[in-house]
Amino acid sequence: MLQFQNLHFLLILWLLFSTSESVRFDLQSGHTKCIAEDIKSKSMTVGKYSVINPNEGHPLPDSHKITVRVTSAHGNSFHNAEHVESGQFAFESAEAGDYMACFWAPDHKPPITLTVDFDWKTGVAAKDWSKVAKKGQVDAMELELKKLYDTVISIQDEMFYLREREEEMQELNKKTNSRMGWLSVLSLFVCLSVAGLQLWHLKTFFEKKKLI
Repeated sequence: MLQFQNLHFLLILWLLFSTSESVRFDLQSGHTKCIAEDIKSKSMTVGKYSVINPNEGHPLPDSHKITVRVTSAHGNSFHNAEHVESGQFAFESAEAGDYMACFWAPDHKPPITLTVDFDWKTGVAAKDWSKVAKKGQVDAMELELKKLYDTVISIQDEMFYLREREEEMQELNKKTNSRMGWLSVLSLFVCLSVAGLQLWHLKTFFEKKKLI
């Protein structure tokens, strides 16, 4: 019973830390839609996309072709496809940060709306487990254990990654608080200086008028 609970707990963690985003969205001609995904360094990611044919049984109209580009947070391009109706990409992230998948539909008169299916997986979810099973000739239980093992490793890497991001944010907060402290001191100094100058000006004015 305890072993079952542990497996159940690891399965929940696998669902939480393995990113799998499958969306269907509308894209108007002449417009661009971008989807971002926060991916840690050296993480496997795969994606596939396709334009839904508005007329099943007929060829996809030429007006329903799109341009797709996947870039990293630093602007490095990992996938670029022009005038396509479907495609896929797979790569290992070289740097951590937000990766962007942008879809653009060429301008058309009159305007049309395309429907796009997009499936994006990272981490353990991106691994092709069917190939692992065939290659190793393992049974269902062994395959699940392999999944859970990779999930634990992925969770550990994710925790280290989140810890690094937290340390970066803490360092940024310290620098911001330090700068705000110096800015407060400078503001106080300026206010006191202005007040002193005003008092000096009033004293000089009253002395000239022989009021004091």
